[in-house]
Amino acid sequence: MMGTILQYILYLAVLVALAIPLGSYIAKVMKGEKTFLSRLLTPCERAVYRVMRVDPGEQMGWKRYAASVLLFSGISLAILFLLQLLQGVLPGNPQNLPGVGWHLSFNTAVSFVTNTNWQSYTGESTLSYLTQALGLTVQNFLSAAVGIAVLFALIRGLIQVKREGLGSFWVDMTRITVHILLPLNLVLAVCLVAGGVIQSWKPAQTVSLLEPVAVSSEGEILEGADIDLETGTVTLGGRTVEGTQIVTEQFVPMGPAASQVAIKQSGTNGGGFMGVNSAHPLENPSPFTNLLEMISLLLIPAALCFTFGRCVKNKKQGVAIFLAMFLCLVTALAVVAVNEQMATPQLAQSGAVDLSAVQQAGGNMEGKETRFGIATSSTWAVFTTAASNGSVNAMHDSFTPLGGMIPMLLMQLGEVVFGGTGCGLYGMLAFAILAVFIAGLMVGRTPEFLGKKIEPYEMKWAVVVCLATPVAILVGSGIAAALPQVVESLGNTGAHGFSEVLYAFSSAGGNNGSAFAGLNANTVFLNLSLGLVMLFVRFVPVVGTLAIAGSLAKKKRLAVTAGTLSTTNGMFVFLLIFVVLLVGALSFFPALALGPIAEFFGSIA
Repeated sequence: MMGTILQYILYLAVLVALAIPLGSYIAKVMKGEKTFLSRLLTPCERAVYRVMRVDPGEQMGWKRYAASVLLFSGISLAILFLLQLLQGVLPGNPQNLPGVGWHLSFNTAVSFVTNTNWQSYTGESTLSYLTQALGLTVQNFLSAAVGIAVLFALIRGLIQVKREGLGSFWVDMTRITVHILLPLNLVLAVCLVAGGVIQSWKPAQTVSLLEPVAVSSEGEILEGADIDLETGTVTLGGRTVEGTQIVTEQFVPMGPAASQVAIKQSGTNGGGFMGVNSAHPLENPSPFTNLLEMISLLLIPAALCFTFGRCVKNKKQGVAIFLAMFLCLVTALAVVAVNEQMATPQLAQSGAVDLSAVQQAGGNMEGKETRFGIATSSTWAVFTTAASNGSVNAMHDSFTPLGGMIPMLLMQLGEVVFGGTGCGLYGMLAFAILAVFIAGLMVGRTPEFLGKKIEPYEMKWAVVVCLATPVAILVGSGIAAALPQVVESLGNTGAHGFSEVLYAFSSAGGNNGSAFAGLNANTVFLNLSLGLVMLFVRFVPVVGTLAIAGSLAKKKRLAVTAGTLSTTNGMFVFLLIFVVLLVGALSFFPALALGPIAEFFGSIA
């Protein structure tokens, strides 16, 4: 048990140790300062400006910045939509896969442009190499860069005094992509290839199995069956089994996976090259690659907290935001870890399953890879839903009721416990504005944040940013749960079936992309409704954040007095966590009570 606890501590310690220097590097890049890569990358940055005819000194107002974000994302969506529709007649398709249907193409295009990466398809059997590389991988870079760009527009709004410009969206996108995302993911992709993740343009292979496998007419593998290849008969327990199929070959998918896996993790995207994502041995073959991918999930979001402190010239403020997120993360990890290690009474019933951790993982190993075990699977589940990532190395549908509820709740909070690249931090800053406003009401003072007065205009937009996710999730899942065709798509009934629907809309509404795996979401209604939810919760907060930034940039800076509320001490950290949980608890407790909480009490009854 002590070894397991040390394993959890190690993951958290490595994350923090890497996030601090990366945060410093990002701050230097975005402030235009020299870094150890400037000599190599700055000429590339300037070349992009010349080709795109971008003025590096341009200052956009918040409306023009928002229009640029929406225009760029709209064009990206249209290109990715068409690329899927036409992949059957385009090159880079060694499996000769047909074009993707219109509603699935729409859902997938929206999903990757919004940094959600919800997948209603199986990657290796649906999308060509060209679509995966030119479409999905490119959008993994661009959608991550958009989130970071909007964050820096907000940062400029906080530090500028009586000005309207928030910088140039095109300059921000170029710097983020060239100086941050490309070098980081080049190193990560090389490490993944060295660890065994596939990276090639070869077509999929068919290989012979070392031992043939017998499959029943119901699709179940017959363990311990005697197989006679010459006669084609299968016997089990001395009796011939009729209607079986003998499998002697295996389909092995190939393709440029490592380059996509790297940015899907570090860019908090999450879309897997394979259908089972990072549970697939060719996407995540070993504990080494698992550690790299798992730490990458939260690396940039955690680093941006320290970047924020440096950019606003108040390192304590960045640390305070980081601590609020980190404490929520540790608490969530503890709840999932304990519940998965203890498992459920049903598993221990009549001694059917040995739950002890002596010479084995113990606990609830259903749906988890034996090469990773409970500790790594639990950590990954919490990391991926704390970030707006969605990649998985275990099936969340097989977690215990409370173990599966925590990932769902992390998404429902708006993905602000570190969250996505950029969007997680600007979402948390909206909660910080809400927190100082509440604190100001309690003590009878005009609320301030980093020397800027928070007035009704900022509060209205902050509320929009904070409530966009709950509204989209609850409205979407409520309508879906009432439709017969959605009920027919469920893999389970009762409380767990409702959890599958709620999880799907929480994943789309939290820009996450992970799934409970029991829901067949590839239907016209679900593809369209989930796509609309993803668009709403991505771009409504973006516009709200930029509106706040534009308003704050025009204001003067207030002097700090004895009555100024500190936003860097422990009290503020507690208040910020309280406000985040308050919004989540009030919004989602009734829905959670119908799903995972009801299932939990049913399991112990």
